[in-house]
Amino acid sequence: MIDLRSDTMTKPTPEMRVAMANAEVGDDVFGEDPTLQRLEARVAGILGKEAALFVPSGSMGNQIGVRLHCAPGDEFLCEADCHIFNYEQATYAQLFGLAVQPIQGDCGVLSVDQLRDRVRPDNDHAPRTKLICLENTHNRGAGRIQPYETVVEICQWAKSVGLARHMDGARLWNAAVATDIPPARWAQHFDTVSVCFSKGLGAPVGSAIVGSKDHIHQARRLRKAMGGGMRQAGILGAAALYALDHHIDRLVEDHQKAQLLAEAIRESPRLKLVPEEVDTNLVIFEIEPKWGTAAEFVGKLKERGVLALAVAKHRVRLVTHLDVSEAQVGQARDVILEVSGFGK
Repeated sequence: MIDLRSDTMTKPTPEMRVAMANAEVGDDVFGEDPTLQRLEARVAGILGKEAALFVPSGSMGNQIGVRLHCAPGDEFLCEADCHIFNYEQATYAQLFGLAVQPIQGDCGVLSVDQLRDRVRPDNDHAPRTKLICLENTHNRGAGRIQPYETVVEICQWAKSVGLARHMDGARLWNAAVATDIPPARWAQHFDTVSVCFSKGLGAPVGSAIVGSKDHIHQARRLRKAMGGGMRQAGILGAAALYALDHHIDRLVEDHQKAQLLAEAIRESPRLKLVPEEVDTNLVIFEIEPKWGTAAEFVGKLKERGVLALAVAKHRVRLVTHLDVSEAQVGQARDVILEVSGFGK
């Protein structure tokens, strides 16, 4: 099967497995895992922050980030289709007593003019608006890269009105490679940033949150409260270190493969890219409603050896990654055209 459901489907390479097997480890809850210490120092350096903390998942990293800046009764602003709002089970409400004010963007991109009137007045009847969250690249926006100038404008405005800034940078590596803007330059506008190692970078498990030393000291306590304290986690840290050394630059290959899939979508009048331009490694397209549903289309692809993901009634997502070759993408392209009735 050619698995295009997600870049989380990647498996550790043989070389990464060797690095994991040879990892020097200790008990990280006691602060004694040297490999995790190296990883955290490395990630903090790459992102230009004082400190970093390894966490099991991007969702945990994001929720820690939200809680660092908000107390019970506070709220944060976010784009309505973002991961924190749609795919993290409202943990901010379940565990922390926080509210959210979602604002609909353009394929995941907000403008500062949409935000100016969203900070609530300081009175006894309203939650306290404390934080703005941005996602880069944007998952439901088909891997959309946040325009750098827009990020700067939003973050400068947020700082001027007293809002903290958190970036869900699960695929920030993709944005950095696609724009040639280093991760630290993106991160400098935010108080905290989460990044993921188990998507395009191909590690089996893990994310990190970065920020000031004080933020990360608090983050370690929150990680423990959420059950995220780990023992000999250097085995996982070694995979992430290997990924940072070997798998960032090659992300451009995933972006190129996504363009091949996008070309196939454009060839079929029954399919429409959403948005029309593909920025990175995610491709989302709509199926003409009178012709069928996304679930039916995905089922037909599966019968022909291609796995895709139905993300709405008439929307399908494809994601290129480390474990899908250019030849396999070519096969998937032919299958997509065949299923849509416009193949050879």
